[in-house]
Amino acid sequence: MITSEPSSSISVRRRSRRLTSAAAAAVVVALTGLAVPASADVPEGWSNPDDVDMLYALLLLGGVPLLLFAGIAVLTYLPALIRGEKLAPGAADDQWFGGPRQGAKELESGVQAEETGGARGTW
Repeated sequence: MITSEPSSSISVRRRSRRLTSAAAAAVVVALTGLAVPASADVPEGWSNPDDVDMLYALLLLGGVPLLLFAGIAVLTYLPALIRGEKLAPGAADDQWFGGPRQGAKELESGVQAEETGGARGTW
């Protein structure tokens, strides 16, 4: 029998696998023990509230966030709708902030403008 690895490395691997599986089993047992609910009664003097209706809980936990979402969306878009702006994607006109008011026209050839170039540079 010819093996490429010595027998000591195989036994080390087996030991490490056993140790890993034992550690994993210990973690599972510990977490299972922590997940068991406490078996304590309600202390004396504390109230024992009634159960909450499922429909009420769904409306409270789902309806209120949706209502807030809709309210924020309306408050965001309402000013633009009142001004008559288009809200569809791609409907906005191109804007060149800080550019010339007549648009992005080319300079005529041979004509030097006072302020051409970026940051008030000259050519």
